[in-house]
Amino acid sequence: MSEPLLSARGLKKTYVMGKRSLEVLRGVDVTIARGDFVALRGASGTGKSTLLHLIGGLDTPNAGEIIFDGRNLATFSDRQLTDFRNHRVGFVFQAYHLLPELTALENVCLPARVARINAGQAAKRAGELLARVGLAGRLDHKSSELSGGEQQRVAIARALINEPELLLADEPTGNLDSHTGAEIMELLQSLRTEKQTTLVIATHDAKVAAAAPRVIQLIDGLVAG
Repeated sequence: MSEPLLSARGLKKTYVMGKRSLEVLRGVDVTIARGDFVALRGASGTGKSTLLHLIGGLDTPNAGEIIFDGRNLATFSDRQLTDFRNHRVGFVFQAYHLLPELTALENVCLPARVARINAGQAAKRAGELLARVGLAGRLDHKSSELSGGEQQRVAIARALINEPELLLADEPTGNLDSHTGAEIMELLQSLRTEKQTTLVIATHDAKVAAAAPRVIQLIDGLVAG
């Protein structure tokens, strides 16, 4: 049996706010194989987003370990962690996080430019991805000129530009109407198949979770079952 792409063991995360502390994850174990499509399902506050942030290297656990492709993220230097987030993981957020002063093409190019990819090569790759997500005619439009669904498509293209092995999507349909949300889910599934990318989606929506072959239910900071 091949080694999993990612395994998390005993993950705990507590946030301290003044004199109060909030225990979000209370000892989570998760294993994700290469090519998996996994939905993290649970109500708001169950720790879905926190778990995504931890396995994507955006935050660090208070306890436990995260092994990615055989290496413990805790052993990474700051530079290695930056490279990990920029090259091996792609992030899609509910709020899109596009820079309003930039065009769709420029937003998608950003991670490639951070990775020091040649500007021309980055623009070519960004244009191809935007065409693939149905926005070939919107490359020069700023985010304020795009609908919510179009902005999410830009965000997906941006997440894929450095060809990550793992794509993490946090409530990617949360700000969209049901029809547009369904289109975004179809797009994510299609791109996952094309790119052979491992996909993990955090959602509270039963319909979104049902699209995944594997569902991990989070309840009160623990994996149910």
